[in-house]
Amino acid sequence: MESVLLKINDLYPTMGYGEKKIADWIIRNYQEIIGLSINELASKCECGEATIVRFSRRLGLSGYQELKLKIAQESANVSAGGVPTINNGDRCYDIFNKRIRDIAIALENTKSVLSSTQLELAAKAIQNAGRIVIFGLGNSASIAVDAQHKFLRAGLDAVAYCDNHMQAIAASHLHKGDIAIGVSHSGASIDVVDALKIARKAGATTICITNFGSSPIISHSDIVLNTRSDETKYSILAMSSRIAQLAIFDAIYTYIVMHSNKAAVKAINETESALQSKKY
Repeated sequence: MESVLLKINDLYPTMGYGEKKIADWIIRNYQEIIGLSINELASKCECGEATIVRFSRRLGLSGYQELKLKIAQESANVSAGGVPTINNGDRCYDIFNKRIRDIAIALENTKSVLSSTQLELAAKAIQNAGRIVIFGLGNSASIAVDAQHKFLRAGLDAVAYCDNHMQAIAASHLHKGDIAIGVSHSGASIDVVDALKIARKAGATTICITNFGSSPIISHSDIVLNTRSDETKYSILAMSSRIAQLAIFDAIYTYIVMHSNKAAVKAINETESALQSKKY
């Protein structure tokens, strides 16, 4: 079943002002829509009922009732294996099993909102880039470094910047044909968003990896790659969202290796040869 939320995200740039207000509200509150009448939703979105009908039909649906049905089905799929609750009496192995399930749910949810078109565009842009810079701070810093590692092994010119001053400096020296990637689960990290803004102004193509929904980073990104992970109070290190981000980078890396006319494979072999002296 095609994700309604993913379709909303894909069509968002072509929507009118009133339809975008509906889209923004649904993305933030999709689980609440099931109990609302069309009049109640119109009130919350400050628009007319006709706009809601038009919005539903833009998604290929017959009207508001089918929109509610589709979202209800999607919500049920998410909650059917809901995020397991961690209890004080859990053994460490119990927690381990629950975290695995949590990660699996995040990956399945990410699959429902990750645009195949946007992912393909990102992979091709990165493969053909002059320079690649990856910006990440806090929990996202390790993701940026991992991406740098993968792309370097494939023979690409990639650097991760995890210091906000260095991010701004690096972004300002990019040009057309270069790629800037911002990793931010919230999409609201001021320094990462500003770095993408600077990079775009310099002529680079900008890509963001962020959790599904409206956030500042999207407006400064040419390509948007969404994850979907609802972190809990126990997920201090945002494990589920980071695994989803890593999976996206791994897919892009593998695509580049498989579509590189052996250049990336040669680079990987050269890397392995250079590292032999570092092993017993």
